[in-house]
Parts: sequence; structure tokens; C-alpha cells
Amino acid sequence: MRKTLAVLMLSVVPMLFPMVSAAAESDANALARLAPDADPRVLSLAMDARDCAAHELGQAPSQRLAVIDYSRPSTQPRLWVFDLEKNQLLFREVVAHGQGSGENMASRFSNVDGTHASSLGLFRTADTYTGHNGYSLRLQGLEPGTNDAAMARAIVMHGAAYVDPARAKQQGRLGRSWGCPALRPEVAKSVIDSLKHGQMIFGYYPDKKWLAHSPFIDCKNRSVAAAAARTSTSASAAL
Repeated sequence: MRKTLAVLMLSVVPMLFPMVSAAAESDANALARLAPDADPRVLSLAMDARDCAAHELGQAPSQRLAVIDYSRPSTQPRLWVFDLEKNQLLFREVVAHGQGSGENMASRFSNVDGTHASSLGLFRTADTYTGHNGYSLRLQGLEPGTNDAAMARAIVMHGAAYVDPARAKQQGRLGRSWGCPALRPEVAKSVIDSLKHGQMIFGYYPDKKWLAHSPFIDCKNRSVAAAAARTSTSASAAL
């Protein structure tokens, strides 16, 4: 019975935290020292996704990386912004999720307009503008079917008065957005300026379907497996 239970546990963990490359894990260990309250496994996935995206897009890895861990309650800091070249933690902040994603704990995510839900996955930042929510940062979703409707949905990073930790203590959660990662007004401009123009934002939640199909999760190991499969198929055909 114990052996069976152990096997089941080992089969569940990889689905929540797929294997990451050794390089990304090493870099993530450095980030974990900068942000000891962040889950190091989430940081590893974020680093791996950032590196995979750079390879897929044919560009240098981003200098800055923001990690949002939506598995944490909105009342706790769950956004970390790193300067990877300088090995610095720039910000550790609370961040709101969408109304359609849940109350204090987010549990539902969507790529569909009108759901008012947050989206998971890797985003590349674009330009800034001043609009209905003040100074804002456009986000380009890089994952088809998961977050690639971000531009069309106007999913942006912005400040909002409802992102108020003091009020959250009274009502049991932060205020919620229409799907945007909204910040405290006091820090919004500084955070946005640190991330604008081609940096990366990684939104995490232990969603099995997303983890299994994201093009930037475990992409190196998948590429090796795909190449091995192609080689095996070719060898079989030759026989």
C-alpha cells in the first residue's frame, strides 16, 4: 500500500511542476535567494518559459522578468519583478486578478473576452499609454488559446485604487479587475516602467491542462522527446 501511494504521489507532482532545464533551475535558485517567500518551483518554470520563448522567437532573453503566482491569495504578495542581468529583486507586490477568476483565491482562467477572468502563461510587454485606468502597459499573450487574446481583450497592467491591502484586510480580498493584473497606485508607474518594451511576465497556476500544453513549459525536454520519436519512426520505416 505504501509503495502504491508513493508511486501515485510521484505521478502527480510532475503534472503540477514539470521538469525544467538545469540552467533555468540554477538561475531560479539565484532568484529564490532574492525572493525567499516565492515558490522556487514556480520561479524555475518562469525562467524556463522565458528562455524557451527567447529561443522560439529568435531573440535575446529578456533582462527583466515578472512572476505572478495566482495560486496564492490576493491578500498576499504574489508578484515579483526581477532584474536578471543585475541579479536584483526590484518589486514584491500584491496584484489583483479578474472578477471572473474568483474571490480571494483565483481558480478560473480564460482567454475569452467578456469573462473578466485573468489569463495564465507567458506575456511579452509592449508599449505604455494613458487611458481609462491611467498609466498602463499593453501585454502581448504568447500562448495560443491561453492568453493570445490579451491585446483584443485590453488586458493590461495598470494601477487601481481597489488594490488596497488595508481594505483587503476588512473585506477578505483585494478588489478585482476585468482580467488585468492591477497594482497599487503608489507603485504602478515604477513597476510598469521597469517592465515596458519587451520584458516578460509569467502568470502561474497549477492548471494541469495549461501545464501540459503550454509551448513554453518544459519545451527543451519536449523537443528532445519529439526528435527521438522522429528518429525512432524513421528507423522503423527503414526496416
